[in-house]
Amino acid sequence: MWASARRPLSSEEMAVVEQNAVALGVTLDALMENAGRAVAEEAARHLPVPPARVAVVAGTGNNGGDGTCAAFYLQQWGYSPEIWLVRPPSDIRSRAARRCFERIQTRCPVHLRVPRPEELATMPLVVDALLGTGQSPPLRGSIREAVAAVRASRAPVLSIDIPTGGAEPEGLRPSWTVTLTTPKEELARGAPGEVTVRDIGIPFEAWRRTGPGEFLFFRPPNGRTDRGRTGRLVIIGGGPYSGAPALAGLAALRSGAERATILAPEGAAEQIQSFSPNLVVRPFGREHFRPTDVREILDFLHAAPPKSVVLGMGAGAHPETLEAFRALEAELAGRFPLVVDADALAALPDASDRPPGVGPGVIATPNAGEFERVFGGSAAGDLPSRIEEVRRIAAERRLFLLVKGAPDLGSDGETVFENTHHHAAMTVGGLGDVLAGVLGSLSSQGLASLPAARLATYWTGEAGQRAASRRGFGLLATDVLEELPAALVAGLERVRPSA
Repeated sequence: MWASARRPLSSEEMAVVEQNAVALGVTLDALMENAGRAVAEEAARHLPVPPARVAVVAGTGNNGGDGTCAAFYLQQWGYSPEIWLVRPPSDIRSRAARRCFERIQTRCPVHLRVPRPEELATMPLVVDALLGTGQSPPLRGSIREAVAAVRASRAPVLSIDIPTGGAEPEGLRPSWTVTLTTPKEELARGAPGEVTVRDIGIPFEAWRRTGPGEFLFFRPPNGRTDRGRTGRLVIIGGGPYSGAPALAGLAALRSGAERATILAPEGAAEQIQSFSPNLVVRPFGREHFRPTDVREILDFLHAAPPKSVVLGMGAGAHPETLEAFRALEAELAGRFPLVVDADALAALPDASDRPPGVGPGVIATPNAGEFERVFGGSAAGDLPSRIEEVRRIAAERRLFLLVKGAPDLGSDGETVFENTHHHAAMTVGGLGDVLAGVLGSLSSQGLASLPAARLATYWTGEAGQRAASRRGFGLLATDVLEELPAALVAGLERVRPSA
């Protein structure tokens, strides 16, 4: 539950929540209207009595829409707002922001240019509505000029969400910042002044449940010059079963990994390779993993370090295999992002072997039965009790815990989310291997445990729903992994229409 998390959110996380709120039926118009009114109320706290003047220096994004909406309410309450829109109105990006601008443009003075410092110097308050969340340095063009004018005016400033250029030496240093919904990580990088948090009506479900906004976490590569950023992963599995690691490897490739290399016992390696020429398979040992294989596997990983490691699927529960996995996990935890699934769950090292906050995280992905056997948890009981149990065990074990079920529950020990985006046909064997492959792929592409788990569960569920629309209850794990690319394309078009 991000809403109850003690840490601030990044702008990216906030954008995900807003998209999920829109998917739940809350319109962007409503969110902007609530934000504009909240900003106006905060501005009124720092203004003399009406008809005091107030300057709104606005950009053409949604932050500017919040500012022009605030100007409307201030005008309604008897104040005298004056707006400087620093770029042409034709550049206003969203329909909601355009509506707010058009509503106020005939009610108060509007200047379609950068303000001069002397125009702002006599203002009792300047509202900074230039950029807000999503901004990245350096300041450019008219935004940079507007920031310089505001600074030169020495007028008191109220910033919306995040001070414009707050992380840069030439950025704004407001007296006050009104941040919407929840504090943002970016506030710690500057001097935001007195910070007030205001609710804008985002429903609780948009925080706790996954939704289409999760696709904003996906990081598309930037062409051939970006080669290598999408990462390589290594999957350690197979032995008694060869299909499971093959499914994980193919799912990783279908979800954007550059290369999926599978390390498997010699007896299974040839079978795994036969599934697809796209997989790179390297044999180790004989019919199952043994402790004597560990040093050779570690040498292989250190010679060409992957971006993430996935292990466990199809390996079996032979005592020698568990001993080998125990040694591998103790060595790899904290060195690589690590996804632990299936048979490797029983070999997870004790929390005392992993200092808190050191190195990349470990994601454990038990199903309900494994959650009970390995972690001492229970899939019984009401949902709030299960949520608290997952959170508690994740905190005690110092790992990210993703318990697969109805719903999936994920927690880093503080934040908890649930994923209900499934189809009833998605109980077929192999889908856990597909999910582990997607998780490993996203980890190799640089996503931290929480966004990787949120996106992986929703994306796999979306692919399952697409596959079930054609296959019904004859669904196979291979049907789902083949739908992963199309589900991604549709998801990105929904949350990034211009992408």
